[in-house]
Amino acid sequence: MNNVAIIGTGAYGLSIAIALLKKVKNIKMWVESEERAEFLNKNKKNSNILPNIEIPDSIEFSNDYEYVIKDTNVVFIAVTAKFVGPVTKELSKYNLKNKHFCILSKGIEQNTCKFVTDVFKSNIKTKNISVISGPSFAIDVANNQPIGLSIASKNKETIRIIKKVLENDRIKLRETTDIIGTELCGSIKNVIAIAAGILEGMGYQESTRSFLITESLHDIKALIYGLGGNKKTILSFAGVGDLLLTATSTKSRNYSYGVLIGKGDLEGADKYVNENTVEGYYTLKSIYTLIRRKKIKMPIINLIYQIIINKKDPSTLVDFLIKK
Repeated sequence: MNNVAIIGTGAYGLSIAIALLKKVKNIKMWVESEERAEFLNKNKKNSNILPNIEIPDSIEFSNDYEYVIKDTNVVFIAVTAKFVGPVTKELSKYNLKNKHFCILSKGIEQNTCKFVTDVFKSNIKTKNISVISGPSFAIDVANNQPIGLSIASKNKETIRIIKKVLENDRIKLRETTDIIGTELCGSIKNVIAIAAGILEGMGYQESTRSFLITESLHDIKALIYGLGGNKKTILSFAGVGDLLLTATSTKSRNYSYGVLIGKGDLEGADKYVNENTVEGYYTLKSIYTLIRRKKIKMPIINLIYQIIINKKDPSTLVDFLIKK
């Protein structure tokens, strides 16, 4: 395998690119502007999102979709969830025959409440699609830490090809056909991470945050089943693995945002969400709408929505856990 394309140059996309170089000779990454492409090609680093990480010369940046995907048969989608729609619409204009896709993006599209794969498939007609999710901060992937991830697809050949380029001596990929459950876990864990941060911001310790995580696991399992997924997915890297990581670490932007809410620093929280990509904030709105449309009961999501969007007293979260 000589070439791989990655659409998006956020922290996670860059870290996966670095990891891919163990198996892949050359990687082209699409970036949103020519100016940004020139900067990254020249400086070979992005200290704002991956401190102290050098970008190897075999990773090239371009604003030209056609150039990036030409002569590749593997394309990773690594833009934030809200950009998956417009990006895949542009990609659909080019020859995508025999290409295999792997989605790294997590979240649910605003307004439509579609999962990322559904948004993808509305623009690109292919069965060669997979999703990766699991406990993996970008900086840890870039620093070659051992990582376990779930890869979900209905297509065995796509799984085989993605594993061939990405799995190595530090990255393990565990297969599943449950795309719905994998995507749901990857999305909703960001919302629960905000709630865990709220608890820390109010001064509660690990025991209380573990209380929240355990209760959330039960609710997420029920939601997976309600949406047609496999309840066992909650026990995967994408499920409990990713939830434990995201809901217990200040490396998580969602968690950090929740801490500000818990401290009562609403001005600081608003500033933080405006200056950082806090996926859980946007996913919360979508998942709240989704469960109402599907008439699925998930009181913990309702309460987090009331705290974040309607500014309800954060202390009600503890009362809820005790009385649930």
